Amino acid sequence: MAVEPRFLADATLGKLARWLRILGYDTRLGDASLNAAQLVRLARAEQRILLTRDSAVARRRGVRAVLIRSGQLEQQMAQLQDELGVSAVAPFTRCPVCNVELEAIPKDRAWGQVPPYVFCTQDEFRVCPNCDRFYWRGTHRQLMGERVAEWAQDERTEDGR
Repeated sequence: MAVEPRFLADATLGKLARWLRILGYDTRLGDASLNAAQLVRLARAEQRILLTRDSAVARRRGVRAVLIRSGQLEQQMAQLQDELGVSAVAPFTRCPVCNVELEAIPKDRAWGQVPPYVFCTQDEFRVCPNCDRFYWRGTHRQLMGERVAEWAQDERTEDGR
């Protein structure tokens, strides 16, 4: 079984980091206070692929780095699909905010933590054990799933499959 890549995105790539987490990738977002050397050391120490928009950082030795060429999320995702084969590995299993794996919880634990309508209409809930955010299959998740499916379709179309 192949080990999924782990990423460290520099502070300029917050939206990309969030979407990689939604796809199921362990993606750490670098703090804006970290300089290039610190980013490289962190990526190396944690065995992460460094994602950056800074060409000087991407050329640093001793770290696997990807220079993200576009400022647009769709092009960023397409680049990662082309270069690293990124696709949805375990969608909606990580907290998009803090990167921790979500835990399934019994419905009664969501009482008072989610809007009443959501509690009445949903049966499955997940919680982030780190930031205590609650997640469920709502319309927002459906729209996100459609976006993920579009990216996968774009990838298949470009590959001729």
